[in-house]
Amino acid sequence: MQVIPAVNPRLCPLCGQVNQCAMEVERATGVKQPPCWCTEASFDAALLASIPEQARDKACICAACAQAAKASKAA
Repeated sequence: MQVIPAVNPRLCPLCGQVNQCAMEVERATGVKQPPCWCTEASFDAALLASIPEQARDKACICAACAQAAKASKAA
């Protein structure tokens, strides 16, 4: 039987670094946060498809991964 590790919503599912999602910070701390950068961002379908299935809708992509995907698409 394969054990699937729990998804940490504070970590980017692509690189594993802290995603700094303001919505997750607010959920975890109860402290009101300003709107997260991700609410204004547009994410390419290919980038979203690269998120492991178990992390979809559970953890945010970090700004660095989103920017890297945008840069590689523009190149």
